[in-house]
Amino acid sequence: MADRAQPLNLSVWAGGLAAALILTLTLGTIAAVLARAEGSFALGAGDLAAIRFTLVQAVLSGVLSCVLAVPVARALARRRFVGRAVLVTLMGAPFILPVIVAVLGLVMVFGRAGWVSGALGLFGLPPVHIYGLHGVVLAHVFFNLPLATRLILQGWLSIPAERFRLAATLGMTPRDVARHLEWPMLRATLPGAFMVIFLICTTSFAVALAVGGGPRATTVELAIYQAFRFDFDLSRAAFLALIQLAISGAAALLALWVAVPQATGAGLDRTVERWDAARPGLRVLDGALIILAALFLLLPLTAIALRGLPEVLSLPAGVWQAAWRSLCVAGLSVIVTVVLALSMTLAITGLRNRALAKGIEVTGYLAVAASPLVIGTGLFLIVFPFANPADLALPVTALVNAVMALPFALRALVPAAQEVEARFGPLADSLGMTGWHRLRRLTLPRLRRPLGFAAALAGALSMGDLGVIALFADPDAGTLPLLLYRLMGSYRMDQAAGVALVLLGLSLLVFWLFDRGGRVDADL
Repeated sequence: MADRAQPLNLSVWAGGLAAALILTLTLGTIAAVLARAEGSFALGAGDLAAIRFTLVQAVLSGVLSCVLAVPVARALARRRFVGRAVLVTLMGAPFILPVIVAVLGLVMVFGRAGWVSGALGLFGLPPVHIYGLHGVVLAHVFFNLPLATRLILQGWLSIPAERFRLAATLGMTPRDVARHLEWPMLRATLPGAFMVIFLICTTSFAVALAVGGGPRATTVELAIYQAFRFDFDLSRAAFLALIQLAISGAAALLALWVAVPQATGAGLDRTVERWDAARPGLRVLDGALIILAALFLLLPLTAIALRGLPEVLSLPAGVWQAAWRSLCVAGLSVIVTVVLALSMTLAITGLRNRALAKGIEVTGYLAVAASPLVIGTGLFLIVFPFANPADLALPVTALVNAVMALPFALRALVPAAQEVEARFGPLADSLGMTGWHRLRRLTLPRLRRPLGFAAALAGALSMGDLGVIALFADPDAGTLPLLLYRLMGSYRMDQAAGVALVLLGLSLLVFWLFDRGGRVDADL
């Protein structure tokens, strides 16, 4: 075992440096902003209202997403039909969907001049108002309903087929099955799903910027943006960033505390048959739920495609320049994410000291609770004496995007790397595989799939990000999401739909290329 630690020294140092960089970017940038701040750190009525709104919309979004996801996940778990696998796969699409594109699609369907308002007008009913609390919650449910469905569906699929077979033998009704099999699973799964969605919604920026933004519909992240952009009140912005960090950290700790161990037992991996759901009425109900969920997810994208397709070929040259800038930012973000995630993963799996390894892993997840706007502002304050911040807008945006994608990359890489070491580490030690030879021959080939997925996720998230770039980019040097937001703000919806379609296509292409690259000729 002593020999085994030697080839990992370099990777441990690299992982430690990556963790130190993350600490600097998350906590050090807040310190940089505080150091330049002037004035008191008292919160005004507007700040307290932003905190209150952040918590309220996050709770409502989490509750609605989970409540709606339960019947949809149950319907998908009970039914087998043509296209089911495709539909379940599409449930993951909103997570990589550019936020501003989805918001535009929702406005086209549910906005004042949208499809739903038009249908209501036929019956003499008033149009739907999408802006404000209900608009923010609607957008968050659109993004998080598929996530909640996937998480809860995994819980349903974890119930062994033998349990349902026994329930059928005992003559259990659907209500009995729900009480004795499904409810214990939901009690273990729902708290974690809710807290994950709550955490995502507390750091919302683009959604609140597009369909909120009023005095009564401002999140903490949006309040930070306003403090920087309009007031340049660094003390207020930094204090709000610390409050947001506390909210997100408390949510993460609460998610661990409320987690209930699930004990469904082991099975023989047989195909699940649901005799309790064979009634015609339940078939119709499940089919209706699946169709409604699919329509809710697909209608906004369909609206963008129908309206934007005729505009794509007539888009001005500035759109394609913004597209190129977005691709460059995404490419740089992918490189930084992969380097940081791989360095930290190798350190986590190579360290004997489990407490130190866990510390590096927790540091990587710290970015979930950090404010990208504060990170970007702190970086600009640091480099301001040496360079023009506007000239570094794109590299800084790429770096911040990489940090924001790091937790998801670690979630994909760390378990895979630990499995590789557990299965092949002793054999590699006996063969004397060390250093670069071990990394190239053993580790990288078996991490190719999760590396490809991590790169794909980082690229897609960076393509659709509207955060730091909204603060510091030159009006003529922005990315596609920023250009799309400005077109929406000037009510040029046809051109905005064309830009949204280009952004959506490029985001999906980036994700597919990297994810596919991790699968081709992979050993696992």
